Amino acid sequence: MKKRPSLHAFLNPLWHDNQILVAVLGICSALAVTIKVSIALVMGISVMFVTSFSCLFVSFLRKKTPDSVRMITQLAIISLFVIIVDQILKAFSYEISKTLSVFVGLIITNCIVMGRCESNAKNVTPGPAFFDGLGAATGYACVLFIIGTIREIFAFGTFLSLQVIPLSWYASPLYPDRYENSNIMALAPSAFFIIGGMIWIYNTINDRTSSSVKK
Repeated sequence: MKKRPSLHAFLNPLWHDNQILVAVLGICSALAVTIKVSIALVMGISVMFVTSFSCLFVSFLRKKTPDSVRMITQLAIISLFVIIVDQILKAFSYEISKTLSVFVGLIITNCIVMGRCESNAKNVTPGPAFFDGLGAATGYACVLFIIGTIREIFAFGTFLSLQVIPLSWYASPLYPDRYENSNIMALAPSAFFIIGGMIWIYNTINDRTSSSVKK
């Protein structure tokens, strides 16, 4: 297999091979944990940690792992780093740990983590494997951040729990026609519409870029 430079391995999954926008992977957690930016950030960083180090160790062990136990070995490695993340959150950020609830544990089943280990890390050296996992998870975290930002602003009028929509804009008994928060943005299905819009923007930009290159 042709080796990829580490920088390319990191940058490519951020846009061209973004796992949510291109492969529509990992959207379950994208729907569930993006109601607030802070929660989306913690989830994104957690997946970055788990994916990058899982890919690193899968690559380290690629020549020592028989095919018959390869998947089990990969799951054991991923589980180890998920447990580390879970324990750190419980120790230092218990409230966010309670909010994320089972979704931290479900990182084990995140298609992005397993996909990068199985499709790339087991075939390449540790450096490119680490940066490929980090890039894929960073692209995932960026999408979560954008979804979380849109949902928090329109659902609560805040960003990172700071009020960004002036309270004077809101409807009141004296001015009933003024702005009101969008209740649908507080619901998980709203993330579906946002992801759909982001995929449409992604495809539009790529189509225009391809057309300009052909000209």
